[in-house]
Amino acid sequence: MPLKPAAKRKHLHTRHITCEGFMRDDGLWDIEAKLVDTKPFRFENRLGGRTTEADEPIHGMLLRVTLDLDLVIHEIDAASDYHPFSACTAGPAPMQHLIGLQIGGGFMRQVRERVGVTRGCTHLIEMMSYIATTAFQTMNPTWEEVALKKPVKEKPHYLDTCVALRGDGEVIRRSWPEFYVKEKSGI
Repeated sequence: MPLKPAAKRKHLHTRHITCEGFMRDDGLWDIEAKLVDTKPFRFENRLGGRTTEADEPIHGMLLRVTLDLDLVIHEIDAASDYHPFSACTAGPAPMQHLIGLQIGGGFMRQVRERVGVTRGCTHLIEMMSYIATTAFQTMNPTWEEVALKKPVKEKPHYLDTCVALRGDGEVIRRSWPEFYVKEKSGI
């Protein structure tokens, strides 16, 4: 479905974020994210002290997070190949403080606390949100498979997390009738 036609405008910046999820042969999961910022014109980066050519990356970051099926972080590999300031080279190292953290409620708050927004890279920190949602999408079929093998079905953790998966919705009624509720108050 396309957006409505835009007003007359001038293109100034592009941010590409790509995330991919992988199941490893050792039973762990790798979620990789790539962030690239560019501008369609040459400009002087006064604060960074250099000229950036049109379509040359201003930011170019890679992040790989290795998780188990419980969403606990086992390894992190972070790189910042393109950055506007020399101080940015210190940004990837504090990401190691996330090892042992579990993705779940309050995850991004814990990421900011552990990495420290003045010690780490803002862009690598914000990429962790994309890592988390990609992990859910990547691992969901396996969680479903595991849940189907259990004699007593537990409510999947992702129910009641969006409009499509709300407890009184059609998807829940059809796919998880045991967790369907006729009407939820306040919705």
